[in-house]
Amino acid sequence: MADKLQQNAVVSNKKLSASDERDHCDDVIVAKKPTKHHLIWEDPAAALANARHEFGEHGGVNMSIEASATFTVMDPEILSRMFAGELGPDRDFFIYSRHFNPTVLNLGRLMAALEGTEAAYCTSSGMSAIASVMLQLCSSGDHVVASRSLYGGTHALLTHFLPRTSNITTSFADIRDFDMVNEAIVEGKTKVLYFESISNPTLTVSNIPELCRIAHEKGVTVVVDNTFAPMVLSPARLGADVVVHSISKYISGGADVIAGAVCGPASLVNSMMDLRQGALMLLGPTMNAKVAFELSERLPHLSLRMKEHCNRALIFATRMTNLGLKVIYPGLENHPDNALLKSMANKDYGYGGILCLDMGTEERANRLMNVLQNCTQFGFMAVSLGYYETLMSCSGSSTSSEMNNQEKELAGISPGLVRMSVGYNGTLEQKWTQLEKALSEMQ
Repeated sequence: MADKLQQNAVVSNKKLSASDERDHCDDVIVAKKPTKHHLIWEDPAAALANARHEFGEHGGVNMSIEASATFTVMDPEILSRMFAGELGPDRDFFIYSRHFNPTVLNLGRLMAALEGTEAAYCTSSGMSAIASVMLQLCSSGDHVVASRSLYGGTHALLTHFLPRTSNITTSFADIRDFDMVNEAIVEGKTKVLYFESISNPTLTVSNIPELCRIAHEKGVTVVVDNTFAPMVLSPARLGADVVVHSISKYISGGADVIAGAVCGPASLVNSMMDLRQGALMLLGPTMNAKVAFELSERLPHLSLRMKEHCNRALIFATRMTNLGLKVIYPGLENHPDNALLKSMANKDYGYGGILCLDMGTEERANRLMNVLQNCTQFGFMAVSLGYYETLMSCSGSSTSSEMNNQEKELAGISPGLVRMSVGYNGTLEQKWTQLEKALSEMQ
């Protein structure tokens, strides 16, 4: 019963009082708990709009921020019942904000709605979300299969940190080569298949349904990083078990917040919050309630922002291709994964807000970025993505620098690969004129 109460705390859109009958609580759980294979799919924007709305303490249209680290009880017996799992956030009983905080819990409900999962838990960073999931799903001696093309920090976690600290090893595979992925999975030992929906920085699009089929046939859990494609792709709808995010990027949109999220089955989220065995509970990557409030205010216009990011990325990629430049963008017909992305993408959101321009050498890449920032004001030389200004970086020497030269080559990362997170500030033609001027100076 305690597990059910905690699960309802994560999933339910209804508040219950401590005096509610237990059979009534069971009814609510059954009504609110879709199984993995019977999730009702909604357009991401519609799902967010249908999610439970929290009002402020005094009836404000915005929820109040619960800034308390700890919470009082009116009866000493209640505290022991909470630690026993008999009473929880579903009935407005909170212990400590490292466990559950009302404001952070609400953001988790919104993230679950966005990704179409049973539950979600928000963390202090994207890397803390990724690391906590891996440590929850894997034990010492277990094995992971992952894509060769990953964010550098994730690659370092899997290549160096987890083997050294936890005896968890990883085999890397070309995510487009299904035979290689299948052969890399060791039945009984491989616990996770990990990849990015659209890879950082090479923009390889993963065939989520087929990769999930391969993994699930061997009892392997599929974890997908969807940081590059919120709204564009919905990995859980396509078969993924767990979806992770760096909320710092598109979902935040302001380049002012570091945050992450784990979206998946309620059973996983609850296990990660277990008082004795939970990776999130015991490692403590807690999101601040004030940050959660800020992010909850930005989610309603995520769909509008994503559409404009994607629209401009496609237009710039098309125009640069017409100029004879080597452009990588999955929305282009010449991209090898274009048809695949179109078959999986949510309608009307576009094909991602990131494009890559291969300048051949690091020297040429740096020269271009210098002109774009310091001469024509097209964008900023900075890592990260999802900002309203265009952000540019040479991936091989920045966000993928944790990889050695052989690993970069296998991942398809050219020394001159410039990753552009296309912003929407200014008019489209104004920004294109700035970009075109910089390209002319390069020639």
